[in-house]
Amino acid sequence: MAAGAAASFGLMDKAYFVGRGEILSWVNATLQLSLNKVEEAASGAVQCQLLDMVHPGLVPMHKVNFDAKTEYDMIQNYKIIQDVFNKLRIGKNIEVNKLVKGRPLDNLEFLQWLKRYCDSVNGGIMNENYNPVERRSKGCKERSHKGPNKSTKSLQANRLSSANSADGGALNSNTDLASPIGKVVNAVNEEHYMEQIQQLSEKIADLKVSVDNTEKERDFYFSKLRDIEILCQRPELEHLPMTKGIRKILYAADAKDSSLPEANEIITRSPGMFSDEAE
Repeated sequence: MAAGAAASFGLMDKAYFVGRGEILSWVNATLQLSLNKVEEAASGAVQCQLLDMVHPGLVPMHKVNFDAKTEYDMIQNYKIIQDVFNKLRIGKNIEVNKLVKGRPLDNLEFLQWLKRYCDSVNGGIMNENYNPVERRSKGCKERSHKGPNKSTKSLQANRLSSANSADGGALNSNTDLASPIGKVVNAVNEEHYMEQIQQLSEKIADLKVSVDNTEKERDFYFSKLRDIEILCQRPELEHLPMTKGIRKILYAADAKDSSLPEANEIITRSPGMFSDEAE
């Protein structure tokens, strides 16, 4: 497939039915990363390297900021992606304002599209000599891809362990929350709540993806039914028994009972039907 045709992937393309887990597994295996959530790719650095993998030498990897934390730094990465798209004549619209916010659904859809594009280049055959770790380390700032919650939790656990050792290893209900130990307890509780919020946020993101896919499937089948309805309204066809039977099914008001028997009866009882068999 030509690069310029890449933006023609429709909403019903199989690319947009690839799940979050499969996308993460593909990114991690391809680039030797350890992303836990699609929104960890919100900086655009991962997308830059995926393009570098399928188009060696086209992406200025020395300009890619793998440590981008601010929206300004992230936008610079997306400018690189846009420049590459322009060179390849790819008309894909990049919704940078949504992506840099770390919105799971938007980042998932962009990665879904990018996977579909990478699979379309050279038949999905990847360069075996491509070393993703080396490409990041040469001229690019190395970035830790572990989630912030894990490192924060580890740090707080170490602080709690040190505080327990200094205090004899015990915490009781009379602990002064204003004391150093009390502050550590507060930090651990806050971490626990943050983890719960994160888990719920991920569930909401998954539900949004499910709803979005369901709506796309609904629109797909509705368009098919609409095409059938338009065909049945043609003057030369609307009087035919078969057309009447189809319209009987299309316009059935009761969703519980099948209208197929009535449609069959209309077709069977129509004059001229099965006349050859009767003879």
